[in-house]
Amino acid sequence: MAGRQQLALTRAAERLLTTPPSTLAWQPFALPGKRYVVYEPMNVLGRPALRVKADNSVSILRRRFEPTLSAPGRLAFSWKADALPLNADLAAADASDSPVGVLLGFEGDRTRWSPKMHRLSEMSRLLTGEELPYATLIYVWGNKEAPGTVVVNPRTDRIRKLVLDSGTSELGNWRDHVRDVQADFRQAFGEEPGPLRVVALMTDTDNTRSALTAWYGALKLESAVPAP
Repeated sequence: MAGRQQLALTRAAERLLTTPPSTLAWQPFALPGKRYVVYEPMNVLGRPALRVKADNSVSILRRRFEPTLSAPGRLAFSWKADALPLNADLAAADASDSPVGVLLGFEGDRTRWSPKMHRLSEMSRLLTGEELPYATLIYVWGNKEAPGTVVVNPRTDRIRKLVLDSGTSELGNWRDHVRDVQADFRQAFGEEPGPLRVVALMTDTDNTRSALTAWYGALKLESAVPAP
């Protein structure tokens, strides 16, 4: 991404996506071997937003927390999409796409991981320079899964998706959500969450080779621990 374009995106993200303090800014994160489409700052009828025109791509815009956020609390965000990925199925490894997503990556006790999960994390470190989070919760829009459904990633049970919107009836409309992060983590994983390592926007259409446009409005993540 060109320097001026990157600077404009970072500034727009800082205004639109509010989180507890971190030493790191919002940054694009490209997965090796995946096509990346940039997020574009814009206004939608006076509403500030970030737009991504996905096309057989995975676009992640993230903020890592350094230090980690010890107790994430309330999360409010909005999103909109003009289409769903063709024949997407969140439970299928070759079709698990979503037009919009908000990803939360948590720390935890990696001694509880299976040998397979340790191998996946090491592969991630070799490809991206980073280990996988201990657990990842992703809020998504599903093609057919009912809102409230928790879908376990077909490759690892340490990534789970919570469906908030589903089907085509609300396409083209802004969808506003307010979530209790800790309660959602307990619902998805059956355990207490550890510190939060990363928050990200993710539009994912590569498995289904789909093209669509998604928009993200304001996001606000709060800490469950009052500031001193």
